[in-house]
Amino acid sequence: MQPSPEDPTDVTRSQVKTDTDVQLAEADDGSNRAYRFSGDWRSVSIHLATPKLDAFAAKGGEPAEVDLSDVTAMDTAGAWVIRRFMTQIGDVTLTSDKPRYLELLNALPEKLPEPASEDKKPGSLFVRLFTPIGNSVVSAWEDTIAAMFILGSAVRGAQLKLGRQSGLSPAAIVSQIDRMGVQAVPIILLMSFLIGAIIAQQGAFQLRYFGAELFVVDLVGILQLREIGVLLTAIMIAGRSGSAITAEIGSMKMREEIDALKVMGLSPIGVLVFPRLVALTIALPLLTIIANFAALTGAAVVTWSYSGITFATFLARLQEAVDFSSVLAGMIKAPFMALIIGVVAAVEGLKVGGSAESLGKHVTQSVVKSIFVVILVDGLFAIFYAAINF
Repeated sequence: MQPSPEDPTDVTRSQVKTDTDVQLAEADDGSNRAYRFSGDWRSVSIHLATPKLDAFAAKGGEPAEVDLSDVTAMDTAGAWVIRRFMTQIGDVTLTSDKPRYLELLNALPEKLPEPASEDKKPGSLFVRLFTPIGNSVVSAWEDTIAAMFILGSAVRGAQLKLGRQSGLSPAAIVSQIDRMGVQAVPIILLMSFLIGAIIAQQGAFQLRYFGAELFVVDLVGILQLREIGVLLTAIMIAGRSGSAITAEIGSMKMREEIDALKVMGLSPIGVLVFPRLVALTIALPLLTIIANFAALTGAAVVTWSYSGITFATFLARLQEAVDFSSVLAGMIKAPFMALIIGVVAAVEGLKVGGSAESLGKHVTQSVVKSIFVVILVDGLFAIFYAAINF
């Protein structure tokens, strides 16, 4: 059997070994040094000439000439090695009959930038501790500006559409009311019924020691109508409808549908955000009324079964304990909380990037921020009502 021909790769490597070289020519007194590079100066071969370059660089730094006329090939790795050698020997005159090699070497800096070292100054601990706080404050300010922009654009868009023949379609608002209001009635009824029942049971259990079980009607009525009803309804809507708004707008942002609306000359806020804000503003007060009736029904059932208070007695005591101001104090909050939920959801939806991870992140932030701001606004209303004795 005939021996197999030599591997072409081995031929190439042996050829590289003989080609890659650098020679030093100098006068007897050591001046007028000239380094002549030859062969293939690419990443596969430069290791062959590296020891000789290190030996030449150790001799000192007299003015020298570097001639690249005999170089047949060069890549970035080879150019870095030559540039490092030129930096080590000092004053260098670079010559070559191939301009592309000169351009490559001149494009490289004399040395690589030093890696950034960790700041060890005494103030670095302070910076590390308070940088997240500063970032949170800046982010909150940017979110506030974006919310004001969306709210103002929605109001301005509504005013402009009033004078047009083809303005905002009522069907869009009705559809959103159905999704955010009508379809949320079962869960609101169940939650409010259970909350009213729990408050009544706990209140009756504690008031029994004082022989004042009848006053549980006052407790449930005032607490539900002024605070709990609108607050828990808003929290449920923030988790249910607010997350849906963020997911819908965020998905449109990912698929570039919002950019398409802008190209068509339509305002994304007027088309997407405004109908949802109107629907929330209408649906949340109505859901609050339903929640109040459900909670009072749950409380009446529990007080009848737990304390023996009949429904007629419950209604009579409720009429004495609760006046119109208690109902109005809770209902005034509902439109404000609806606007907060819608605006926060829209802001987070418009901040979604191009990944599913970004969508999930902003949906979570939408729910968390909405609930936080809703509770904060409820506290501010409570302080305001106490200040005006309402």
